[in-house]
Amino acid sequence: MRRIALVTLVVDDYDEAIRFYTEALGFRLVEDTPRPDGSRWVVVEPGTEGQATDGLGTGLVLGRAKDEAQRARVGDQTGGRVGFFLHTEDFAGDYARMRAAGVTFLEEPRHEPYGSVVVFQDLYGNRWDLLQPATTA
Repeated sequence: MRRIALVTLVVDDYDEAIRFYTEALGFRLVEDTPRPDGSRWVVVEPGTEGQATDGLGTGLVLGRAKDEAQRARVGDQTGGRVGFFLHTEDFAGDYARMRAAGVTFLEEPRHEPYGSVVVFQDLYGNRWDLLQPATTA
């Protein structure tokens, strides 16, 4: 079996990114390990602290920008397109919780043939879909 396990997301600051992904989006901090060069290996994934996972999901490596070229990509890693898709089984509940946490939504929720969806931005401006596929709607 092969799968994509981790995707790197370039961020300005480890701690503010951890707070956003864990508090506003409800992700779980999987690992935060200092490295000899002063950087950190930080991994978050959907879910909450203490929630068991099957280990087969995709996590995000939060990588602090190391130079000007990387800093220029923070918030624009996909050229302004939706680049990340957060699936949920509780669209209304997650939407309400994320709004209350201050997440910026770029539109009103839509109900499409493929499911319920709304576009939001992370703290750096990367675009995400919150999506409840029709098969679980």
